[in-house]
Amino acid sequence: MHNPTSLLVTLTAALAALPEAQAAIYTKSSPVVQVNARNWEQLVAKSNYTSIVEFYAPWCGHCQNLKPAYEKAAKNLDGLAQVVAIDCDAESNKAFCGNMGVQGFPTLKIVRPGKNSGNPVIEDYQGQRSAGAIQEAVMSKINNHVTRVGDKELDSFLEGDKPKAILFTQKGTTSALIRSIAIDFLDVISVAQIRDKETAAVKKFGIEKFPALVLIPGEGKDPITYNGELVKKDMVKFLTQAGQPNPIHGTGKTTKAKKNKSSETVKEKPTAESKESTEAAESAVPSIVPISTITSLEQLAEKCLAPKSHTCVLVFTPGEAGEKAVDSLSHLNTKYVHGGRNTFPFIAIPSDSDAASTLPKALEFKDEANLIAINTRRNWWRQYSGDFSLASVENWIDAIRMGEGAKKKIPEGVIVEAKAETAQEEPTQATDPEPEIETDGPEEAKTLVETEVEIEYETQTEAEAESETAAPEAEPIAESEAEPKTKEDIKHEEL
Repeated sequence: MHNPTSLLVTLTAALAALPEAQAAIYTKSSPVVQVNARNWEQLVAKSNYTSIVEFYAPWCGHCQNLKPAYEKAAKNLDGLAQVVAIDCDAESNKAFCGNMGVQGFPTLKIVRPGKNSGNPVIEDYQGQRSAGAIQEAVMSKINNHVTRVGDKELDSFLEGDKPKAILFTQKGTTSALIRSIAIDFLDVISVAQIRDKETAAVKKFGIEKFPALVLIPGEGKDPITYNGELVKKDMVKFLTQAGQPNPIHGTGKTTKAKKNKSSETVKEKPTAESKESTEAAESAVPSIVPISTITSLEQLAEKCLAPKSHTCVLVFTPGEAGEKAVDSLSHLNTKYVHGGRNTFPFIAIPSDSDAASTLPKALEFKDEANLIAINTRRNWWRQYSGDFSLASVENWIDAIRMGEGAKKKIPEGVIVEAKAETAQEEPTQATDPEPEIETDGPEEAKTLVETEVEIEYETQTEAEAESETAAPEAEPIAESEAEPKTKEDIKHEEL
């Protein structure tokens, strides 16, 4: 016969352990950085680094399933970007998560530094929940502070006594590794990239093999060529001859930091200021509703290039022009969302992503930054021409809404035949779902037709609506067939 006292002790111990087990999914030894409403501003909002943030609840089965892939991505992105998580079930974080627009778990958002410190650009991550897909999306969002320099610009770049670092490479793209190094030494060392075809620059520095990293310490000192392995920790150590890297976490001193004050230690702010920062973080509501980002060709095909897809507005985002276009569309998106207006989906496509690998060639884009509208259902597309200002882009969108302007026929091979649907894991609803209401209407997307305009505005389909309800516990998430790049693979690539 069981002893009642021993059973009570056992039950008490089990109940006492339960809150602790559910207190957080990620332990202190996890590569995932855990933040809360109080330190969000310092660790994420004011950071020089791009972050991906998981908003989760410990009781959420989908969050538990995501953990292995998320931690794998965190290990591989170490030194390149921050992989962050926040427990929205904690009482002190609930208001903050609500203000961030979190409605289900897990919710993933990419946060990258904006032009002004403490005012980052926040975008929903809508890609696959695999380590490889997360890595690819985050790396495409790492800000680029690397200056492209050719023979003609070299003398201008070398002016002044500020330390400089130059990567000589055969690649035309700027890798995530060199972009992350430029962030490490932002306002300390100016970082540039020079192609092998810039023969005068290559000859000036005696470069014989590629890639090659050269440090120019400044103050009249001779250039130093790096001879070590092309991994980040060794490259950073080499560059510290000219100045110390910035702190990993934000200090609010992005582009306005004074020259080479790297030896200073970061001190915590006074209590009163911390309190103000906390209150601001907890009550902060992102002022701009960011547009979606697509990085994979499969996502783009499913969303916009299927035979019966409605109008999509796509912006391909290299350089400053692309960023300006995204900014204008984000402001328009905010205006439409707050105004309760249905509109086309606005989608950003990073120029170095798989999603940008075929469409620009098929449509014969002449410029790097491009803004287009495409409607495969009616077999037309339109290209924007202008300065990407908010007013100009809005006028163009309005013209599409009214069916005005010349349209081009979509070339053969662009429209992708529909594939068999695969089940995807849906986020767990943050609160208990409302009972479903049966209607007599068809299970199709509703369409809003304005006067005699041929352009349709799609509203939420029943399938999408179901994603807002509680989903059954899913099996552990399977990785994609292609293994994600490891930390060392990333640190060697594309230099």
